[in-house]
Amino acid sequence: MKVAELFSLKGKVAIVTGGSIGLGHQMAEALAEQGANIVIAARKVDRCQEVANEIAKEFGVKTLAVKCDVAVTEDCRNLIAATVNEFGTVDIMVNNAGLSWGYPTLDYPIDKMEYMFKINAIGTYTCAAEAAKVMVEQKKPGKIINVASIGAIQGSPSLEAIGYGASKAAVVSMTKELGVKLAKYNINVNAVLPGWFVTHMTDRFLKIGGRNSAIPLERYGGEDDLKGVTVLLASKASDYMTGQLLIVDGGVTAW
Repeated sequence: MKVAELFSLKGKVAIVTGGSIGLGHQMAEALAEQGANIVIAARKVDRCQEVANEIAKEFGVKTLAVKCDVAVTEDCRNLIAATVNEFGTVDIMVNNAGLSWGYPTLDYPIDKMEYMFKINAIGTYTCAAEAAKVMVEQKKPGKIINVASIGAIQGSPSLEAIGYGASKAAVVSMTKELGVKLAKYNINVNAVLPGWFVTHMTDRFLKIGGRNSAIPLERYGGEDDLKGVTVLLASKASDYMTGQLLIVDGGVTAW
């Protein structure tokens, strides 16, 4: 098979949670550019529809906007059902929706910790499991991409957000477990661990200054830096990869 064919997503159906802004938007664009039809899911459906319209116009693919709060189990199930109703299948599930909340480590509120896990870990599991059920039932290979964080594998001397790191560590463990369990169905489950990217969630923290001094590449992640990794994990090019973690952090964790 030619390399171009390995990376082609023509005709595939991809769901991206948290796809209306930030890293999710970048990942959705990458998949659409390679030919995938895109489902944009987030809590604010108007913003989802706006992005869906933009992607359809720019890349000539079919799109769908779905309101989904991944902290709500029924929303996750409805997202998969709406996708199947519109496109007949699910080929690629990108679990990008997430949330961070900072507070001093030893006084981190338990209710906030629980909420971090509900969105970042349980929401990821629910969407992954519901998408996998469709893939298994239809006896089709599939790709599940979970977005974790380098915060899942290392501590931070300055960032007070233990709930975020812990919940993303759960995503790492889940990726490995699902990767092993779903391998017999030809469903590949892998995770992307971004470092410091400028998004709506990190912007205020990064503006404090000096955060990139510990990044070997001496810059934050940009608007194109997750596109290649996303296409790799969504395409046949990664058919022999499962349960793996791809770190995209400018070299932070290489020290």
